[in-house]
Amino acid sequence: MVWMLFASFILWPTATVAEGSVDDSDARRIMERVDARDDGDRSILDLEMILIDSRDSRRVRRLRSYGRDEGRDEYSIMFFVSPADVASTGFLTYDYADPERDDDQWLYLPALDRIKRLAASDKSGSFMGSDFSYSDMSRRPLDHNAYRLMQETELRGHRVWQIEAVPTTDRERDETGYERSILFVRQDNHVVVRSVHWLAKGSRAKYFDVKSLELIDGIWVPTEMSMTTREGRATIHRTILLVREARFDQDLDDDLFSLRRLEKGL
Repeated sequence: MVWMLFASFILWPTATVAEGSVDDSDARRIMERVDARDDGDRSILDLEMILIDSRDSRRVRRLRSYGRDEGRDEYSIMFFVSPADVASTGFLTYDYADPERDDDQWLYLPALDRIKRLAASDKSGSFMGSDFSYSDMSRRPLDHNAYRLMQETELRGHRVWQIEAVPTTDRERDETGYERSILFVRQDNHVVVRSVHWLAKGSRAKYFDVKSLELIDGIWVPTEMSMTTREGRATIHRTILLVREARFDQDLDDDLFSLRRLEKGL
């Protein structure tokens, strides 16, 4: 999952795309460092997802996620563990380094006992009722956005670069649903610790924030993240994602990242 400072100011949604959204060589070099950052291999993560509606009503879901590098490509598979109404739901992603090749994503729904292959038009949709989309669950090709370095500033005591990203292709805009994004990248470790994404449809925006970042086995891991959907000043919905445990360099079955295993479950 890939993708700023709001402690002292808030950016409100606007449908206007910023002028001058041409690729900036400094911003591009920073994003290349973000893309090249070591995010670990052969990982097992235990996660808690908290869905919070506008009335502060909360639903908690627990998941286990596995990841493995396949050359320059990345495979990941995720299973919902609880509660019962979503248990055994699985999500498999093949994330390709080639920017010309669409990522493959499949969702297994146990209630239907069927695997659904996600079309490009499905990827901007909500991931299991959360504020994250299916496209948020995979890396986005660097070449599909133009970047501009807006300023250097500080966030929670750390120097950050503030970078604007604007899709350069209709495909990228359709798959992410984002018209424009602003990213805050920590200068000491190249982790995107905050971002805002203006949605291409409607007048909503999504606000991503990393509240906790830990160094685990030499890998920087966001251990508390939130994504908030807002319309104007009103919060529509919020999702908190907690990493309860993270392990790397684990022995993983060769067939773990397969459709057969997606259907079989844990």
